Amino acid sequence: MSPTFGKCYDPSCARHGIPTFPWKYAPDGYATRRQLRARGLRPGGQEIAAQVMRRSRRRKGGVAVAYLYRLDAAKPVRPMTPAKWSAVAKAMLARRTCPNCRTDAGYCIPRSLGMCVPCAYPN
Repeated sequence: MSPTFGKCYDPSCARHGIPTFPWKYAPDGYATRRQLRARGLRPGGQEIAAQVMRRSRRRKGGVAVAYLYRLDAAKPVRPMTPAKWSAVAKAMLARRTCPNCRTDAGYCIPRSLGMCVPCAYPN
């Protein structure tokens, strides 16, 4: 067992306080938030059940951590209501409307420009 693998393997919770597994070695029955969402589920208020770790040079502490939730305690995603659909449509319209010419550009206005492309580059 490599030293890095050993530091990330703690199923008894002795070192990290919650069961910890190396990256890609989590047991069945656990999933990250993204994996839950892909299955149409959400954590539903449950506590973090475990974590997976790996070394990372980009992270401040030298390790990247992903939290895992139990699949059996996950709940289905709430459906979108008409009010939510309306709110999302208004927000998207605001992102597409040019503040300079007040027209719907048909695409989200780039934040770097702050206005539609024809207004930013008139020539």
